[in-house]
Amino acid sequence: MSSAFVKEGDSEQLKDIAPNMASLLIFLKREYGGPMHELRAHVHEKFRKEVHEMSDGLGYMINDDNQWQIVFD
Repeated sequence: MSSAFVKEGDSEQLKDIAPNMASLLIFLKREYGGPMHELRAHVHEKFRKEVHEMSDGLGYMINDDNQWQIVFD
């Protein structure tokens, strides 16, 4: 698809989102077309980072590069 048809902001990726919960929620709302919320937060045993389990069924954490990433167990 030509990039001429992509609206501004549509090409934003998870790693480009500011490393805070408000920005993650806005990004996920835009991606899924509806409200999102955090189900729970916990520290991942392997990564020793806080993981936020969201209502989309995925876990998100801020990595060592200060970027959001999806955590696959």
